[in-house]
Amino acid sequence: MKRRERTRHLIELGGLVVKAGLVDLADDDRATLYGAFLAVADRLRGDERANALALWRRKGKRAFEAEQDIAEKLQT
Repeated sequence: MKRRERTRHLIELGGLVVKAGLVDLADDDRATLYGAFLAVADRLRGDERANALALWRRKGKRAFEAEQDIAEKLQT
């Protein structure tokens, strides 16, 4: 991955952390956020990987769709 692409990718991932409200909920404590990410990674290494991914994917898609619906309503 080229440097510019990598930078954009990292910025987008950081945006998701903010969009999910994690920065505010963790009082911008990076150790707390890192610990939470490690807990998610542990879950994805476990037996429930497929279920967790399916659940989180559905929830994320619904949130993106709801956000899109709101944006569309604001434009009209």
